[in-house]
Amino acid sequence: MKTISFKGVETVKNPHGVDARKIHENENVQVVHIVLKAGECLKKHATPVDVFFYILEGEGIVEIGNEKQTVTKDMLVDSPKNIPHCLYNEGNADFRVLVVKTPKPTNTQNKQAIQNILKSS
Repeated sequence: MKTISFKGVETVKNPHGVDARKIHENENVQVVHIVLKAGECLKKHATPVDVFFYILEGEGIVEIGNEKQTVTKDMLVDSPKNIPHCLYNEGNADFRVLVVKTPKPTNTQNKQAIQNILKSS
């Protein structure tokens, strides 16, 4: 049995400048643990694959397309591919989210997504 604690995984450099750690990936899925500190947010972007967000701790705002909703612990939010989305922490406590991408994006898709985020900054 393989077990992983997000605390033992190094933060991945990302265009959002937030604490993001890839805690699992294989050819079918990628799982990233994100911590947004008070006032932090992701840059609005679209992914070339379906994503869902599972809220682990705290309260934040999820924006998908033109919809925004406050979410809290133990909520799951579906985010279809190619629809711009964003996560915001407007509170005072950490907002911890598990991001699951399926299927796992290819290296080319990841590079293109990062370029798009950097262009819109």
